[in-house]
Amino acid sequence: MFLFIAIDKTNSHLSFSGLLGASLPTMALHAPDFISTGTCLGGVMDKIDFPLFLPATRLERLAKAVTSGADAVIIDLEDSVNGDQKDAMRQAVETTLAGTEIAVPLILRINDSNTSEHAKDILACKDMRLDAIMLPKAENPDDCKQIAARTGKPVIALIESARGLANANSIAASCARMAFGSIDYAADLGIAHEGHALLHARANLVLAARLAGQTPPIDGVTAEIQNMQKIITEGRHGREMGFRGKLLIHPAQIRPAREGFTPTDEEVSWASRVMASAAQNNGVANVDGAMVDAPVIKQAQSILDTRLST
Repeated sequence: MFLFIAIDKTNSHLSFSGLLGASLPTMALHAPDFISTGTCLGGVMDKIDFPLFLPATRLERLAKAVTSGADAVIIDLEDSVNGDQKDAMRQAVETTLAGTEIAVPLILRINDSNTSEHAKDILACKDMRLDAIMLPKAENPDDCKQIAARTGKPVIALIESARGLANANSIAASCARMAFGSIDYAADLGIAHEGHALLHARANLVLAARLAGQTPPIDGVTAEIQNMQKIITEGRHGREMGFRGKLLIHPAQIRPAREGFTPTDEEVSWASRVMASAAQNNGVANVDGAMVDAPVIKQAQSILDTRLST
C-alpha cells in the first residue's frame, strides 16, 4: 500500500491518505523537524541510493522512469535544459506534477545559486509535489539552509567543485544528503575522471557525511551507458570508498549499479564465518588466519546488512 503525504502549511502537520483514499490520522510532525532531518515518506532521504535523472525536456518519459526500478527520479532543470527553455520547462514540470500521482520519490535538480534562474526555481518548488530538491554546484551551506526554509523540502547538495569540497563539512551539516558530481569536479580541478584521481574527494565527502551523522553520500555518474562492467566496477569502487549508491543517467545502468554496490558471494561468505566465530568465542578469534576483534565483527555485520538490503 502506498501512502501519499500532504503538508498542511497552516498548522505544519502531515496528513496521510492510503492508496484507495482512506483517511489516516494526522501525524504531529512539525515542519521545522521535517526540514532539518531531511525526512519525508518515512525517512526517504536515507533510502534513496540509486536515483535516475530525467531531463525536464523529456517529461513524456516520466512514467517509464518511475517504473524503471530506480529508487527515485531526479527531474533535471539544470544541464539538460537550454537557457531559452528554462521558463517553459519549469512550467511544464509544475503542470505535469500537479496532475500525476507518483509512486517513487521525486527530486528536482534546480539551477545553481549563481544563476538568474535559481530564484525562479525556488519560488516554483515551494508548491510543487516534490520529495527533495537537488542543489547543483553546492558551495555554501547557507544556500542549502535557505532553500529548505523557503520551500519546506529537504536538500541534496551536489558537490561539483573545489570550493564545494572545501566546504563539505559545513554543507553536510546543512543538508539532508550529499551527492558527488564527479565529472564537473574533475573538470573544475583539471584532473582525470578516474578512480585514483578522485580518491581524495571521495574520501573527504564520506568523512564529512560521517561527521555530520548523515547517510553516506551518493556517488557520481558513469558516462558510459551500455558499458555494464564499468558501471559494476565503479559501483564496487564507490562502495569500497564508503559511498552508498550512485547517480544514474539511463535505466540500463540500474541493474549493474546495484550489482556493484552489493557485497560479493566471497565477501558474504567471509562475513558469515566471522560472525559464526564471534558467536562461539569471547574476545579475539581467528578466521582464515587473520585476527577477528570488534572492528572486524562490525565490518562483517555491515557486509551482511548491506547484502540483505540490496
